Amino acid sequence: MKQRVLTSKVVQTDDTPVPVLDPELPRTRTGRIWTYVGDAEHPYIVYDYTPNRSRDGPDDFLQPFHGYLQADAYSGYDQLYQDPEREVIEVACWAHARRKFFEAQSSDLVRATVMLAYVRLLYDVEREARAQKLRGEARRVLRQAKSKPILEDIRAYLEREQPQVLPKSPEGQAIAYTLSNWKALTRYAEDGDLEIDNNGAERSLRGIAVGRRNWMFYGSDNGGRTAAILSSLTATCKRLGMDPFAYLRDLFGRIAAHPKARIAELLPDQWKTARQPAPPS
Repeated sequence: MKQRVLTSKVVQTDDTPVPVLDPELPRTRTGRIWTYVGDAEHPYIVYDYTPNRSRDGPDDFLQPFHGYLQADAYSGYDQLYQDPEREVIEVACWAHARRKFFEAQSSDLVRATVMLAYVRLLYDVEREARAQKLRGEARRVLRQAKSKPILEDIRAYLEREQPQVLPKSPEGQAIAYTLSNWKALTRYAEDGDLEIDNNGAERSLRGIAVGRRNWMFYGSDNGGRTAAILSSLTATCKRLGMDPFAYLRDLFGRIAAHPKARIAELLPDQWKTARQPAPPS
């Protein structure tokens, strides 16, 4: 699954903290679960566990990847984008940018509301594309015609307003974040295979966030890695509309005798395809 995710044109990624028991401490410490979401041709969700949020985690995982990486503005990814040999292209997330202006409403209602309205116009174009079932080049053409003028207006507005706000105010920080990531934020309009936001990766972490309230902590780093593997299987099943229990029950019953050279046959999407009824002749 990891190998196939890393052949995607676009990979979405995000991370979330998880508590982990440490035998040398009287309390839990914080580990990280990273999610890597493949594109439509590679419909897998693969989680990775690391003991901390060091950039070494995504750097190692993404070592063979070449393509578009959509993520938040975490500085740990910067090395990937700056290395010409890696050929990793940054795509930022308008949901993250919008969140900063939403949080700035309490201190600068007028400017924040203007920006929220602008972002809503961008998402209106995305809703139109979904309603028309546009993908690829057709979606790019629509974005160039409708989203690009809105993006130009947003940039002009932010550059005009930036000198009028305190740099360390919530609004000032929201404006600085958006302008400093402008190229990555507008890249989605240049390619119809890219998404406007990183919400696919964020959604894939909801199960981990809900799980924290049930299992409370991982018992060790090894436990975190095992949980990442099992979560990858169940999350991918859910993405494909499959029953994870039915898949795992069949998988565990067959895997011991299954030829290693044909392990790809047991991938969730291949398993699902094999069980679909044959079309009538």
